[in-house]
Amino acid sequence: MTARTRLIVFLVSTPLLALVTVGGMMGGARPARAAQRALPHLAVMEDARYLIENAYVEKVDVDKVMDGAMRGLVEGLDPSSAYLTPDEVTAMETKAALPAGDVGIVVTRQFYLRVVGVRDGSPAAKAGLQTGDFVRAIDNFATRDMSAYTGQRLLRGAPGSKVTLLIIRGNAADPHPIPLTREPMATDRVSTRTLPTGQTLVRISSFGDGAVAALKSQVEALGEAGKAGLAIDLRGTADGTPDDGIAAARLFIKSGTLAVLAGRKGTERKEITAAPGDGAFAMPVILMVSNGTANAAEVFAAALARNKRTTLVGEPTAGLAAVQRLVKLPEGHGLWMTYARYLKADDQPLHEQGLMPDDPVDIPVTPFDAPAPAPNAVDPLLSHAVKAFEIWKGK
Repeated sequence: MTARTRLIVFLVSTPLLALVTVGGMMGGARPARAAQRALPHLAVMEDARYLIENAYVEKVDVDKVMDGAMRGLVEGLDPSSAYLTPDEVTAMETKAALPAGDVGIVVTRQFYLRVVGVRDGSPAAKAGLQTGDFVRAIDNFATRDMSAYTGQRLLRGAPGSKVTLLIIRGNAADPHPIPLTREPMATDRVSTRTLPTGQTLVRISSFGDGAVAALKSQVEALGEAGKAGLAIDLRGTADGTPDDGIAAARLFIKSGTLAVLAGRKGTERKEITAAPGDGAFAMPVILMVSNGTANAAEVFAAALARNKRTTLVGEPTAGLAAVQRLVKLPEGHGLWMTYARYLKADDQPLHEQGLMPDDPVDIPVTPFDAPAPAPNAVDPLLSHAVKAFEIWKGK
């Protein structure tokens, strides 16, 4: 199949393929009138292809140009959707395991790749990477046309292997190369310590496998001490699935709606509610959130906020709370497409909007050459969280 034919097939058939794959979550069949309205865009695309192929200053690889056009179409959707190569489609279908080595960051797409979360103790954390850093290149592979899905896979490798990230931070004019050595992912995902005020600080550094069970067991182990309240730190916690976040919310919510998942135009709503046996922990809970609170942590925070079980302290969350499915395209390519997203209590999308904190606290960007904070430095978010407990008591 030629590149021209592949593009036409993609533009015309993708809505139908998506409907077949995704099913009822996407709503009814596309009206014929809408399909007719799309045809002028095909004419424009064909004219552009013809001009590039016949009038551009040098001979071009038309297949490469068309692949770029397809990536551009998907880039206009949301940061989580992606146009996949045949190799990526095969890896996804076969559920091929990624190499064990990782650098410890979660990325999204925002012109380049942007760092959302940085896992505690990871190579990236030790090197000082932060939420909001832009990854301009991974081992000299530019990320300008790279999906978050592809970037996340490139970051993985054998433990001990090296990778260099070209990082842009804040208003810095020059990118900063940061070499990292991949390490196996740590299994310690939840930790606790008692605060001088009597509450317990709970740090969830990752929502990977075993995190919810670890959260449950560690809070149970607090016994009477836990009743004073939990300050749960979700800053930079960006991995895990929405199901992990809902499972964590079940520990704190006895009754009510935990989450709402909605497809196209809000149709086919799926409401997830608390079940008998949920809500084992009734102590006050303050959540510390940031621009790096995403995916499982964000759905968890939204559930507690929806049920008025928490006060959110910190920054607006990342707005990454949706589910994707694979739509196969001709010649082995694929579309990793968002088909439903989680909603907030006001029925506005959590995905791409995030949660606004009840108590906003600005987290400043730290320059590359800034000295490490002193071990006894005051944590402004934690200070606000402790004050929130006092407000809670007064209600």
